[in-house]
Amino acid sequence: MPTVPDGQPTPPAANAPGTGTPGTGTPEGGPYANAPQDPAGAPTAQTPPVRPSAFSAPPAPGVAPAGPYDGGPQGPQAPYGAYALNPSPEPKPRRGAAGLVAAVIVAALVAGGVGGGIGYWAANRNGDTTVSAGANPKDLNRAPTSVAGIANRALPSVVTINASGSQESGTGTGFVYDTQGHILTNNHVVAPAANGGKLTVTFSNGKTYDAEVVGRAQGYDVAVVKLKNAGGVKLTPLPLGDSDKVAVGDSAIAIGAPFGLSGTVTTGIVSAKNRPVASSDGQGSPSSYMSALQTDASINPGNSGGPLLNASGDVIGINSAIQSTNSGSSDPFGGGTTTQSGSIGLGFAIPIDEARYVADTLIKTGTPVYAIMGMSVNMNYDGQGAQISTSGANGGSAITAGGPADKAGLKPGDVITKFGDTLIDSGPTLIGAIWQHRPGDQVQVTYERGGKTSTTTVTLGERKGDSD
Repeated sequence: MPTVPDGQPTPPAANAPGTGTPGTGTPEGGPYANAPQDPAGAPTAQTPPVRPSAFSAPPAPGVAPAGPYDGGPQGPQAPYGAYALNPSPEPKPRRGAAGLVAAVIVAALVAGGVGGGIGYWAANRNGDTTVSAGANPKDLNRAPTSVAGIANRALPSVVTINASGSQESGTGTGFVYDTQGHILTNNHVVAPAANGGKLTVTFSNGKTYDAEVVGRAQGYDVAVVKLKNAGGVKLTPLPLGDSDKVAVGDSAIAIGAPFGLSGTVTTGIVSAKNRPVASSDGQGSPSSYMSALQTDASINPGNSGGPLLNASGDVIGINSAIQSTNSGSSDPFGGGTTTQSGSIGLGFAIPIDEARYVADTLIKTGTPVYAIMGMSVNMNYDGQGAQISTSGANGGSAITAGGPADKAGLKPGDVITKFGDTLIDSGPTLIGAIWQHRPGDQVQVTYERGGKTSTTTVTLGERKGDSD
């Protein structure tokens, strides 16, 4: 039974059944089958928010990362059940697919323009006339609260991020966080350039600047980068909203660079809140966990790291993942069969309240901080709730001696059914709930042991940095 230290799940046995907890996050959400557990900390990787250390969530069929667009197929998707989403696949070497698509799009636009011109000329030759609609000043004077008004204000603060390393490259999105040049985005967007790679940030006016990574939090899938040569550049941070006050049905506006198309604006609503999401690229990298905002605003590969705005133009989340059918389709540009995922109306964003806490911590110390319970979670448990593993990694204890869970009286095999105000239906849900809190928080926990339901209070511990 796999376990994960300090709140991270350990990879479950192959073909282990899923827990049935839906997930969201970077596109890729499927059951949390084979998810790792967390022996010495908060739930192990494979649970919502944090993408802790070396415990990577198993590929989740069905969900594709909304992250960096690499012009090629996404990583494996997660099946439905627990929503385990794979963050946008780690960018891979570009093979020119994106370029081919762009070329075809441009050619089509040019042909359309030529055809329109010839058609108009021929019509005049035949004596035909056209009538132009008169412009209504009221229609052109768009209100600041309209989608057009919000997009006009936000676009100059949304950037396209290009990250490249020795073996990978990809394109994602980010947005201006403060006037010091910090840009907020997803960890999986900048990961290719994290170790000596190249990172550039391009604004809507076409100006490009070199950037460097300030800090990354794999578990939360949040990263902060800073412009290196932007002295004198006027930076307008996007206003940050309150994701806790968001209501299902609220308007939502997503801005990003889907498939490399910078400055794309899409709209929808907030479809749900607190979706437990585990995302991974399906290639062995650590998974991220979040208690996400779900939206039907169109989000595609390349949107990762971009802002999800409310009707006032305030950021309420960071677009990070999408649910995908993961069905292969023929590539009309000669690339054979592709499994590049696209929007089906199920997108997930990291709540800005959580992202702001992570970003401020990274800017201050460069190191992420996670709340933990000091126990391992059995990610193969298929009952209702989250079960504490009966044994930890390498045959050790599933509960850290003297840790938060131990002090609260919890035992291996206990099934946690409620954490604070959150009903727990799976391991990923528990991990997501824990990571929404801060070290030192006291939380009431309801659990079952031997058919009896009890409650206890846990004072959450702390883990600094991502485990490897």
